[in-house]
Amino acid sequence: MAKSKPSPPPEPAADAGYTVVARRYRPQQFADLVGQEHVAAALSNAIATGRIAHAYLFTGARGTGKTSTARILAKALNCERGPTATPCDACDVCKAVAAGDDVDVVEIDAASNTGVENIRELRGNVGFRPQRARFKVYIVDEVHMLSTSAFNALLKTLEEPPPHVKFIFATTEAQKIPVTILSRCQRFDFAHIGAGKVFETLKHIVGQEGVPADDDALRLIARRAAGSMRDAQTLLDQLLGSATGALTADAVHALLGTAGDERVGELASAILSGDANAALSQVSAAADQGAQLGELADQLVDYWRGLMLVSVAGAGAVDLPGTPALQERIRQHAKSIALDAVLSGIDVLTSAKGKMRGSPHAQVLLEVAVVRLARMGELLAVSDLAKLVAGGGSIPMAAAKAAVGGSTSRGSGVSNADPSKKNTLTRPESQGGIFTPPQPVALQARNETTPLAVGTISTIWERILQEVGPVRGNHLRLADLPAIIGPNTLAIRFPLDYTVPYDACANETGTRALQTAIRRVTGSDWTIRFEKRAATDRKADAVPPSVSPVESKNDVRQLPLFRHATRVLGAQLMKVDEGFAPTTPATFGDLTSAPTAPEPEPDEV
Repeated sequence: MAKSKPSPPPEPAADAGYTVVARRYRPQQFADLVGQEHVAAALSNAIATGRIAHAYLFTGARGTGKTSTARILAKALNCERGPTATPCDACDVCKAVAAGDDVDVVEIDAASNTGVENIRELRGNVGFRPQRARFKVYIVDEVHMLSTSAFNALLKTLEEPPPHVKFIFATTEAQKIPVTILSRCQRFDFAHIGAGKVFETLKHIVGQEGVPADDDALRLIARRAAGSMRDAQTLLDQLLGSATGALTADAVHALLGTAGDERVGELASAILSGDANAALSQVSAAADQGAQLGELADQLVDYWRGLMLVSVAGAGAVDLPGTPALQERIRQHAKSIALDAVLSGIDVLTSAKGKMRGSPHAQVLLEVAVVRLARMGELLAVSDLAKLVAGGGSIPMAAAKAAVGGSTSRGSGVSNADPSKKNTLTRPESQGGIFTPPQPVALQARNETTPLAVGTISTIWERILQEVGPVRGNHLRLADLPAIIGPNTLAIRFPLDYTVPYDACANETGTRALQTAIRRVTGSDWTIRFEKRAATDRKADAVPPSVSPVESKNDVRQLPLFRHATRVLGAQLMKVDEGFAPTTPATFGDLTSAPTAPEPEPDEV
């Protein structure tokens, strides 16, 4: 069915007063229905072919057009030129139905008429023929509110009504309606209306109203409506009544109590760069400007959802939140954060949002969530921890503490890192069958200084990274090994697409912290220059294919990594994930020859 422009709103009477936008722009034709084309097509075809049922059930979320569709259907059945799928909107019957005062179209609010006596009155009136129209149409809104006895009283009439009677039921909770009623009705499910369609409708309305409005403002309203056209129109009406001049995004943010897109972007940048102090400052500034903290939490959830969409679907991901500028920012940030870290961040934010409801400490809860997100770069995923141990490497102290303490983080804060640029790994030593983890480099030579030169930079760089702290150290590990480009001048080059780690390090604070660390390790002052280079081909760094998955717990118990984990950490095997594949025994080096002790056979929990 061809889509037409919404019908112009009817002119109100001179003494009628103001009519809200949602009523003035109510759809008057099946072609005017937005987002419900499947319902419009089905009803139009039924009228055209004469297959008009005696009872219909319209179900869906609020503001999706259920009652409007019921009125259009009543007009189509009773129009003086009908029955027709395109009522004339000019005859007396069409005008009366549109105004809601036609004697043969009875609208009943089931929320206030729930008793069996109301249904008995309806049954008594069903037998009377319509006064002037072709059909007597009963529109029962919120039909799920009827009592059980009222439903039972309606059953027989609903199954075999007089030929001149049509029932149209509307509800937001179809699951509360007895199956005996559902089986007697033709059901139509009304879908949520997409934000793009709501935006186009709002743009048409402001054009009809003669009010200039920014597209960004209308998009904010459309997303806020969450699929409800009536909610969008009501919010637009409120903004039109309070705005002076053009409708702007700032006016929408002020009314909704939300933070501006620039504020949200800066807050996300601070979190992803690991700067908890800057992130807390952004939260405080947003609260001081009148932003509702619950709304700010929702905006962060939307931002992290955008990161997830880009991480999964790539740069072509659709339905990203905010303005085009904010969407581009999301795409850039998604390049430098792991998908597991994004998913963990969503868990943190949604958990905080749930705790904030009704809490007098909403700001504290949000700040705690923000700090946790900012520190996520200090944590190491369990899979990464296993790879480090299997490869014979040293484990960063922060990661070891997180692993032993049972951290729930599923990933580090930064991804796309070249494995060759991670912290230098050293083979563990085995003494008398007891595995001894290597001591951190910073603890081995805390008070020793080593001159920085071409020949020593590869050996002391890890000590420098230990000195700058876990967050900046993780960021710097994503860069190339530093190059000496002049007298006491060091160049640190990041890949071109590593925006977040670069921004976190290439600032005054990061530069000063790195210079201090170099001075402690080398005993001399160095000038730091941060640069970006084009991304390199990382195919050579790809992880080699793993061996076939293990078949049973017994296979896992034979792995050197598991044997040493049980001795050192007191670990027990609980389950084997499907598809888990161990590293070949050769990669464990001396661990394969280490004496072993008999292991217990714990039962699965």
